[in-house]
Amino acid sequence: MSTVSQILSDKGGRLFTVESTSTVFDAIKQMVEANVGALLVTEDGRITGIVTERDYLRRVTLEGRTDKEARVSEIMTSPLVYVTPETSIEECMALMTDRRIRHLPVVEGDDVVGLVSIGDLVKFQTKEQNFRIQYLTEYITGR
Repeated sequence: MSTVSQILSDKGGRLFTVESTSTVFDAIKQMVEANVGALLVTEDGRITGIVTERDYLRRVTLEGRTDKEARVSEIMTSPLVYVTPETSIEECMALMTDRRIRHLPVVEGDDVVGLVSIGDLVKFQTKEQNFRIQYLTEYITGR
């Protein structure tokens, strides 16, 4: 069974964070520069939530706030829904579907060791499926 740890070993555990007191504008700018759809939110060095593109659209744009005045703490999602490195890919996809979320922090003990997105899961499963197809094709054709 494939697990989150396999994705993190390919992807790495780089975390993108933003302080809860930062403006939403600064958070969005950081997401664009890093080409990511979510940032983990920190308060006093502790991760306390997550802010996503969807949070921005729903809690800033649709509510008529301005991104240069609103603070990340006002729009972040908390508490976190998270998984462990041992969580299966299938469990992650079910959790994301059930909760209608696209990002899951990966927690080991008391530490956040990574963040996986729905794109990471789909990419991993596609790679695995392509490997299986190649293996079966070679088996059938005798190569």
